[in-house]
Amino acid sequence: MTPETITHYAPLLMALGLVVFLVLGIRIAVRYVRADTELRASIRQAARIRRRWPRVAKMLGLSVLDKTPTLMASMTAKDGQVPKPRELTPKISTVPDQFGVIVHANCLPTVGLEDFKNKAAYLADDWGCTRLSVRQNGPGKVIMRAVRSDPLIVPTSFIPTGRPLDDVSIWDLGVDEYAELVRLRVSNVPGITVAGLPGYGKTSLINAIVCRLAPSDAVQFVVLDGKVSSASQGDYADMVKRFFAFAGDDLAEANQLLQRLDALRRDRLDAIQRVLGVTNMWHVGPSPEWPMIVVIIDEAHTYFRDRKGNDPKTKALAALAAENARLVEELVKKGRSVGMVTILATQKATGDAIPTFIRDICPVGLSFAQKTAEASVAALGEDIRNFPDANPVLLQDPGYVGVAAMVTDGQPGFMRVRMPEVDPYYAAQIAADTAHLTADPMDLLRKALTAPPVMVKKRPRPRDGR
Repeated sequence: MTPETITHYAPLLMALGLVVFLVLGIRIAVRYVRADTELRASIRQAARIRRRWPRVAKMLGLSVLDKTPTLMASMTAKDGQVPKPRELTPKISTVPDQFGVIVHANCLPTVGLEDFKNKAAYLADDWGCTRLSVRQNGPGKVIMRAVRSDPLIVPTSFIPTGRPLDDVSIWDLGVDEYAELVRLRVSNVPGITVAGLPGYGKTSLINAIVCRLAPSDAVQFVVLDGKVSSASQGDYADMVKRFFAFAGDDLAEANQLLQRLDALRRDRLDAIQRVLGVTNMWHVGPSPEWPMIVVIIDEAHTYFRDRKGNDPKTKALAALAAENARLVEELVKKGRSVGMVTILATQKATGDAIPTFIRDICPVGLSFAQKTAEASVAALGEDIRNFPDANPVLLQDPGYVGVAAMVTDGQPGFMRVRMPEVDPYYAAQIAADTAHLTADPMDLLRKALTAPPVMVKKRPRPRDGR
């Protein structure tokens, strides 16, 4: 291309560049105007991060000196001169939201994940955020979550859509302290403990779980609520239409229901190979014919508390409590493979509220606010002592109603999660709209046993020498 040609098309190229610049500018301006106050602040924060990044990265040692000249530098260098080394910084891109900015960065030789983690505190100060998390986002990529405002102190709500989940084994719990969605995978999870002071979010969490799962005919619910005497009372009164069984604080009534669930567990275990062709329901997943059964035991201490006394009535209650504990232990120990998930909620998950032989075999534990360190340890284990910032004792402030601490999935330590609140009106509406999906799993099992057995394909035997 000759200089004359370049000169001829230069005005057109400049005009095209100006048009692109104006379109991008208008797009950014429209987005900024339509954003709320928090998002606007995040947009400004993201712009500041991008503008200052080359300088800040070099100041923090997140840069690399590249002594190998580029082809262009080699071609334009004068005879006998060596091109100057280039100082490279990781390329970044930003995504603002209501709570802060997500920063994606590419790693460089000698500048990797650990280097970003080591400089996280300094980056948080420069970016004007309260927290900064750093984790890997694929080979050679890092994602940083810069939080400007604390998501844990902002109450959230959940409005059920009424649509069934694609996968009922994945439960959305809420957002963590970095405003990222927290999900709990319950496949092969036999038991979950939920502890916390009254009024801090235990029942709201359970209501949200029921509302998310209720539209699916692959889930059935049974509830034992130790706070009430009948299904028409308490927090679950508007949702009872979606439960195939319910028991109140009467120990004899609860014992009968637990015996019924234990019989269902045993019958499922006997029939699973014939009906599903596998020995673990989670290998094929829940279905309307073989639904996941969510067993909710609220105020669990009501059913397990040991009674002291020699009079006949006290002895009878003590015997029922011991039998209830044994049945729930069997349910948690042996219900996993047949698709039964047990949620035990109580104020303090100490051994007198939930017997340790039950509590210690529940792999998932959550705790809302607690008054003592001992209650936190009972709910989350001894390791919570090593993470004082996550201790539920710190969640007693009214601003943390609805916030729970839980073990992080596959990572050391604990995370704090803001659970959404469900308006009782929506909970009642969902229960009414999905009441026709309620079915007794025992009836479903009998019906499934009348169908032809599933033929399991046998694996071919390996040949000799292979």
